[in-house]
Amino acid sequence: MKGLLATGFAAIGTGSGAMLTLHAGSDLDPLHSVISEYAWQSAGWLLPASLTLFAAGSALIAEALRRSGANRWVVALLLVWGASMFLVGAFPTDRPGVPLSLSGGIHRHAAFAAFLVMPAAGLLLARANVRFARAVRALSGVALGALLLVVIPYVVRMFGIPLANEDIPAGLTQRVVVITELGVLALAGLSMLKPSARRPGVSPIMA
Repeated sequence: MKGLLATGFAAIGTGSGAMLTLHAGSDLDPLHSVISEYAWQSAGWLLPASLTLFAAGSALIAEALRRSGANRWVVALLLVWGASMFLVGAFPTDRPGVPLSLSGGIHRHAAFAAFLVMPAAGLLLARANVRFARAVRALSGVALGALLLVVIPYVVRMFGIPLANEDIPAGLTQRVVVITELGVLALAGLSMLKPSARRPGVSPIMA
């Protein structure tokens, strides 16, 4: 199990490094530009590479949780998050000003699914009283709050009200969601590294 966790953390760390490299080499404004727009930069290939690494890390940590006897819903939600992240990278969004395509639609729905399921997994983990439960609960709450801020502009546009990303901190709120959800994923893995924190004979993340 430690091998799965170590490999999962390595994948998440490498994916984070790729994402930071992509941002450092771009002239986009991270306050207003959403992460998906970085796919059209010269080093845009780093975006799907990063998301694929996140997906792999999530799958590895989910398997470690499964072997530890974790709640099967937590395991399933982490796998859904990983699959959604992979789809987000595999199906790029449309360029600004272009009508929504099939690829853009898959990208958007997969991103929403990923943003929604990780906080749910975190809250389930926190209810099981895992190590770092308070931090997991707090990060999950922040992720849900930021997700609400991400969704509101789309709802406003549905009513015909023009609202561009330049008018709101769309990039900031989306990054808060991603960072907090990666934090939940990392803490889910770290919660299994201290056997002394477990009750005798019972895993702290067992259903």
